[in-house]
Amino acid sequence: MQSTTPSDTILVIGAGGQLGLELTHELRQIYGASNVVAADVRAPQHPEAQEAGPFELLDVLDKPRLEEVMRQYKPKQVYHLAALLSATAEKNPKFGWQLNMDGLFHVLDAAVDLGVQQVYWPSSIAVFGPDTPRENTPQLTVMNPNTVYGISKLAGEQWCEWYFRKHGLDVRSLRYPGLIGYKSLPGGGTTDYAVDIYHKAVAGQAYECFLEQDTYLPMMYMPDALKATLDLMHAPADNIQVRSSYNLGAMSFSPEEITRSIQRHYPDFQVTYQPDSRQQIANSWPASIDDSKARQDWGWQPQFTLDKMTDDMLLHLKELQPAPVS
Repeated sequence: MQSTTPSDTILVIGAGGQLGLELTHELRQIYGASNVVAADVRAPQHPEAQEAGPFELLDVLDKPRLEEVMRQYKPKQVYHLAALLSATAEKNPKFGWQLNMDGLFHVLDAAVDLGVQQVYWPSSIAVFGPDTPRENTPQLTVMNPNTVYGISKLAGEQWCEWYFRKHGLDVRSLRYPGLIGYKSLPGGGTTDYAVDIYHKAVAGQAYECFLEQDTYLPMMYMPDALKATLDLMHAPADNIQVRSSYNLGAMSFSPEEITRSIQRHYPDFQVTYQPDSRQQIANSWPASIDDSKARQDWGWQPQFTLDKMTDDMLLHLKELQPAPVS
């Protein structure tokens, strides 16, 4: 049962990011374009995105502006996706903490004050750390993240749970693995190699990977991430037993394995390995995820394997390639 109706308004903050672009489109398909307000710190670059539905320029750190937008549209649901990702936040740690934490506080406080029914906020496998069991990482386990991004996400999980207990705010969250999609370019995450590698293959270029060839990380194709997010948000509140953030899994693979999957289509595709600072981040993250709690509580079930994702990614990226000049 859906907790919003087609006439309700939904606000997506950070709608220009990798997840935001596709989630906004999906929500507009369900609820109607005019009922889903996209907000981001930058205006959409593509004319079709500008015309697809209502858009508001919004820096989530500007609390008066956030409250102005929320008062104007009176959203029943807010998807708060704005964040500085792992590798980018390590380069600018104070700003990473400020954006990831103050932005969340602004949204949670405004939601309580203005009567928002539901808030969605994404967490990440970055909440785990070097002492966390790497294989089949449990829902409840040792969590001592060693990146600014992971520290902010772990703190955010605890605050989301606190706002639920203290204010009764229906906050829901997923710990995303690495997300892979063809509609946007990488955004500064440690798992971004698994997006960039497909672009290089389709462009006929070799790829230099910033992780070692045998580095296993949990990954997910964007259609599965969208499905999980909407399944979670549409589940009855009584089914949501985890109010920090749910473990979410789909597949785990290494750069070597994704290369072999691509070489089924491009046998001459070459990858070299030049690990950088992101290797240390990857080494502190899980290699695979136990998401049995999500499967049990609200029926999570991924649909894509590595090869199925590769087939779909390459098909769509080839369609997006510019036509050759005659």
